[in-house]
Amino acid sequence: MTDLLKLIHVLSGAVLFGTGLGIAFFMVWATRTRDARVVAGVARIVVVADFLFTASAVVIQPLTGFWLIRLHGYGLTERWLLATYGLYVFVGLCWLPVVWIQWRMARLAEAAASRGEGLPSAYDRLYWTWFALGWPAFAAVIGIYALMLFKPAL
Repeated sequence: MTDLLKLIHVLSGAVLFGTGLGIAFFMVWATRTRDARVVAGVARIVVVADFLFTASAVVIQPLTGFWLIRLHGYGLTERWLLATYGLYVFVGLCWLPVVWIQWRMARLAEAAASRGEGLPSAYDRLYWTWFALGWPAFAAVIGIYALMLFKPAL
């Protein structure tokens, strides 16, 4: 049972990181085209992917993590775990506005595409906020991976 739980935990972490990286890649490349039709299509898919994959992993990670903590006999307040919790909350605080921003960017691109126009300046402002939130969130996820692997004495 422990091995299956570990597998689920590791795979959901990979889904969390991989989906985020894939979403970032496709949104950046779509936005670079400056074609509202392309951006609208990609953004629609990105919003769905974020809800299906990222949201599922966000729920699975702490559930399997707490179960593994108990099975392996760690205390819930070990310093490396407290650092992990803090980074996880930080990632969530970055991700929640990103979900809304992606949805809004999709709507703006769809509206511009339907009118045969280019991307509006409101899209660009949202895009740069979305882009800026991604960097610290990805760094924090890497930090979580490092804490899980090395379990440092902090």
